[in-house]
Amino acid sequence: MPLSAPRIFDQQHYALLNQARGDVAARLLNELKGPLDLRSAVDVGCGLGHFSGLLQSLGFDVIGVDGRLENVEEAALRNSKVPFRTANVEDPGVCSLGTFDLTLCFGLLYHLENPLLAIRHLHALTKSLLLAESVIHQGDEPSMVLLDEAVSDDQGLEHIAFYPTETCLIKMLYRAGFTHVYRFVEQPGHSDFTATREMRRVRTMLAASQQPINSTMLVAADDVRVNMQPWNARSEVPRGSAGPRLKSFAQRPLSEKIRLIKRIIGAR
Repeated sequence: MPLSAPRIFDQQHYALLNQARGDVAARLLNELKGPLDLRSAVDVGCGLGHFSGLLQSLGFDVIGVDGRLENVEEAALRNSKVPFRTANVEDPGVCSLGTFDLTLCFGLLYHLENPLLAIRHLHALTKSLLLAESVIHQGDEPSMVLLDEAVSDDQGLEHIAFYPTETCLIKMLYRAGFTHVYRFVEQPGHSDFTATREMRRVRTMLAASQQPINSTMLVAADDVRVNMQPWNARSEVPRGSAGPRLKSFAQRPLSEKIRLIKRIIGAR
């Protein structure tokens, strides 16, 4: 089925979101491209090729990948110097694309039935660095919620998906084999990445790597371990205990800490 006109990814809210995400990604990649010797890249879930084009402009030898043929065809028209392929990140066949110094996966993981499997495939594609961006479910526990999605061109292929908490996304990156996971000190300058008194933060951007990264833009994100035994009827299910919540708060960027404190004070 062809994309509706005007194309959904050309709408203004996507343009603003892409600009904010691209600005942060470009600053980090300009800093790390030389030190990490980043040359090749794959843009997984490329949509109409916005970030594929950005990576190409930054000097990467890039391939764009998307699960929808109509997206791939349009992306190729808009970025004639970038090769595009149709592939589903949940299909093991995506790994046949090879390995790349950089893997970029923006706006995709929360649309999937099997996000951990997809992240394992992203790990297999990645030689050095993964940049991942996703909508996140509310909460501090490493959990996911299964939701029905609208039947729309900007949703998943199967229209049912697991939305992870940020803590869960971090844990999945570690379990997939990445040895280092990082939050961004300053998230993209878009309201979706900002918590206010009235609204919670709904997106996050993370970096994962096979080696330590030295950058003032990144702060290490620990793998939170929860002492939970669902199979044991006598065990208590954690209800947001203070320890993990304080640790999660301590790892947040200063600007977000200030906003959260103001939100708590304002609610009293």
